[in-house]
Amino acid sequence: MGFPDESFQGQLLKVGGKLVVGWGPRGESWVGSAASSPLSGWPGASSVTWSGEGLGKVCVCCWQSAGWEARAGGRCGSSLLLSGSGRGCTLGLAGGSGARLVVPGRLEAGGGGGRGAGAHVRPSAGISRLARRAEQARGPGGGAPTLEQPELEEEEEERRRGRRRQGTVAPARRAWGAWRRGRCCWLSCRWLFVEGACFVELASTWEAGFPAQLYRERLQRGEILLRRTANDAVELHIKNIQPTDQGHYKCSTPSTDATVQGNYEDTVQVKVLADALRVAASPQPSPGLSLREGEPFSLRCSAATASPLHTHLALQWELRRGPVQRNVLSLSHEGRFRPGPGYEQRYHSGDVRLDTVGSDGYRLAVSRALSADQGSYRCVVSEWIGEQGNWQEIQEKSVDVATVVIQPTVLRATVARNVSVAEGKELDLTCNITTDRVDDVRPEVTWYSSRTPDSSLPGLHMLARLDRDSLVHSSPHVALSHVDPRSYHLLVRDVSKENSGYYFCHVALWAPGHNRSWHKVAEAMSAPTGVDVTWLEPDYQVYLNASKVPEFSDDLTELECRIVDKKSMEANVRFTVSWYYRMNRRSDDVVASELLAVMNGDWTLKYGERSKQRAQDGDFIFAKEHTDTFSFRIQRTTEEDRGNYYCVVSAWTKQRNDSWVKSKDVFSKPINIFWVSEDSVLVVKARQPKPFFAAGNTFEMTCKVSSKNIKSPRYSVLITAEKPVGDLSSPNETKYIISLDQDSVVKLENWTDASRVDGVVLEKVQEDEFRYRMYQTQVSDAGLYRCVVTAWSPVRGSLWREAATSLSNPIEIDFQTSGPIFNASVHSDTPSVIRGDLIKLFCIITVEGAALDPDDMAFDVSWFAVHSFGLDKAPVLLSSLDRKGIVNTARRDWKSDLSLERVSVLEFLLQVHGSEDQDFGNYYCSVTPWVKSPTGSWQKEAEIHSKPIFITVKMDVLNAFKYPLLIGVGLSTVIGLLSCLIGYCSSHWCCKKEVQETRRERRRLMSMEMD
Repeated sequence: MGFPDESFQGQLLKVGGKLVVGWGPRGESWVGSAASSPLSGWPGASSVTWSGEGLGKVCVCCWQSAGWEARAGGRCGSSLLLSGSGRGCTLGLAGGSGARLVVPGRLEAGGGGGRGAGAHVRPSAGISRLARRAEQARGPGGGAPTLEQPELEEEEEERRRGRRRQGTVAPARRAWGAWRRGRCCWLSCRWLFVEGACFVELASTWEAGFPAQLYRERLQRGEILLRRTANDAVELHIKNIQPTDQGHYKCSTPSTDATVQGNYEDTVQVKVLADALRVAASPQPSPGLSLREGEPFSLRCSAATASPLHTHLALQWELRRGPVQRNVLSLSHEGRFRPGPGYEQRYHSGDVRLDTVGSDGYRLAVSRALSADQGSYRCVVSEWIGEQGNWQEIQEKSVDVATVVIQPTVLRATVARNVSVAEGKELDLTCNITTDRVDDVRPEVTWYSSRTPDSSLPGLHMLARLDRDSLVHSSPHVALSHVDPRSYHLLVRDVSKENSGYYFCHVALWAPGHNRSWHKVAEAMSAPTGVDVTWLEPDYQVYLNASKVPEFSDDLTELECRIVDKKSMEANVRFTVSWYYRMNRRSDDVVASELLAVMNGDWTLKYGERSKQRAQDGDFIFAKEHTDTFSFRIQRTTEEDRGNYYCVVSAWTKQRNDSWVKSKDVFSKPINIFWVSEDSVLVVKARQPKPFFAAGNTFEMTCKVSSKNIKSPRYSVLITAEKPVGDLSSPNETKYIISLDQDSVVKLENWTDASRVDGVVLEKVQEDEFRYRMYQTQVSDAGLYRCVVTAWSPVRGSLWREAATSLSNPIEIDFQTSGPIFNASVHSDTPSVIRGDLIKLFCIITVEGAALDPDDMAFDVSWFAVHSFGLDKAPVLLSSLDRKGIVNTARRDWKSDLSLERVSVLEFLLQVHGSEDQDFGNYYCSVTPWVKSPTGSWQKEAEIHSKPIFITVKMDVLNAFKYPLLIGVGLSTVIGLLSCLIGYCSSHWCCKKEVQETRRERRRLMSMEMD
């Protein structure tokens, strides 16, 4: 259909009283809402105006509401189309660049025409069909056409489906598209080609019917396509470009901005050059090039250009294997070689290179073909031109050159199937190689062994290897030799049981490469060969004999374990022994054997827990007497050693690595070591040759010893003294005086009388009789005396074992005298003192009975204190004074001092100077009297103790608070005076206020009479 021209008066298309389509002459406005107005039926509409010059095209989206505003551009022609449905409307304009539709409201979209001003798109195909229907409905009479609502909704649905097919655009530039709920959703982009004075429609991302008829066929074939690279970027691609495609191309995008913001279109010039590039294979492509791995090959293609411009060529060799395509080597337009991925090392070594041949030839040369080089090779040439320092690819051509087929190398390795060899012999295996290669290849042979016949499993053990330089890598017991070019022998010397298993021969062929490099062309693994190593088990018997059997404890026990009837003995077999002990039990009891000692294959002897300590002490001795005899000796057999003994002889076989492996164990019959034991008996009898003696005489006591069931006994004697039961000073106290050990060494035990160091003697009269003497006996020596005898049996020569101990009968020393009786008491005139005062304590000795000369008496006095209210704590020694007048004072932790002096013959004074609180408690004195005997010797009497006296130390309250009170009164007085002084100064200088009094005038009162 055709659109109305410029002279056509305005027409409106109505549907249900709503504005659908309208057009009219340029510059005219429709105002008002009357029925005669062109906007009749549109609620709130005021005017519609359009005008414009130049080219353009527009599609707008709007709301159908009481207030809106839309702007649109135009294109060559003079037609305007406004169409819509119940949801919205679309305005299309042809003829004029400034068509404007104004209705009071909130929405404004579109803009003026021209380059860079506004966004221009062509109306969709659905709008065109709607316009045709409107013209048909109007009829020849020129009346207002009408459209039914279903048709409009169908058109709207088609337009929505078209938008979904055309794709999406950047959200950042939402301007044109389907308006929904007052918002636009999509951005459209159009490419136009200039033809003459106007641009020709080429392609659009929004409208399917946008392209001109001239380009629709190329678009359908895919020669022209648009590719969206980002939300805000679209590329135009033209394949198989023609000279007619040269010209200016414009890309434009519509905008709904109220004002122009940026650039909404741009133009680019395309120049089409003549196709002057020629690419061909030289010679013609061959169907296939068959090679062996390691052989060289080269491929060649020619490329030249006759372009009048200064262009450069870039060439690339590609290898295609199935769907995978790899870049082998390329030459850039700047003259740089670039190897493809995986070809870097081969390129740098010179194995793969690209050479130029003549003026147009390019050759790919491979010095050593690999299996990876198989495939189809293509030569790809591209032409580049440089403009203003930037390079641009003009065109690209490729040609298939050749298909390379790498023939695999035939390689097989074979070894004899099953081999059996005796232990200690040599294993000889031959690996035969079969291959079709006769060129300069070198084999690498490796022998492996495994426990399983599967060579693919991990755990293969390499035995020997012959590398491609004919160097052998093996161990001393394995040899690898090269007999002929296709045979390799493996020799294993002195095989053992561990050599049994499966053997494999692995062969690899290496071909020389460029720059003295090597690459592997083939490899093969032989089938597994089973090797069975047979060996003869040593045959022998073991016999255990007891050469010395103990008859009682401490006797020597010796056992011999001997190897007899040896058969099939090899030179590389050695024997070791293990000794075991099992305790005697009843027949129905199960008793585990205890390991005494075990000898390993390297002659290392290890002890068990039972024998470890006694073996370190030398009591257990394990020895190897001969090559076939082992001995076990117990130096001193005890009752705990009674039981069954047996030995185990182990045969060890030497391996190739000089290690030893146990191959057999043979047990001997057990031997029972037992004797009937009786309890040891030891009897000691003491007697006193002189039953009565007086103080100062010599006391003598003899001890007679008899023993039974003790072998070679020796005796040690200890003399003890025990106070009589009636002695209350130290009841039941046993005192060790002197001892004599089994080696006759005398030792003073607790004899502390320094004046009688040589006063006691213990001597050995016979092997079983001992005598004790004590010279110048004192009264304090009274008590019960005994002999404690211990019998010792010899163990391991110089060592002794305690066999039995016995105590003799007591011998009593009792002095029948009528001497004086001494008593001691404590007195103090000041039992309660104030701290700091002097404490005086008197120890008074009284004598009852026979009177003694003061020169015949002497006393040892010691003072003790218990610092508590009771006697629950241990007494503390304060000071002591012996009979010779020597004073010893103990050190204390507080300041008070002590002094001890003899006031008279029977009185001793203890003074505490500067008493402290810690000095309170119970004090008592201990007195030891000494009396001179008629013979002139001093006799020590029994020690006596006084009753305690309690001393109280009080605190002087007045003196304690005197100085604190004086200090407090003084400080308070000073502080009070200082406070008064501060108050006076503050009131006098700081708080003084001057009061100015106004002077009053004195006026005399006038006399009342004057009034």
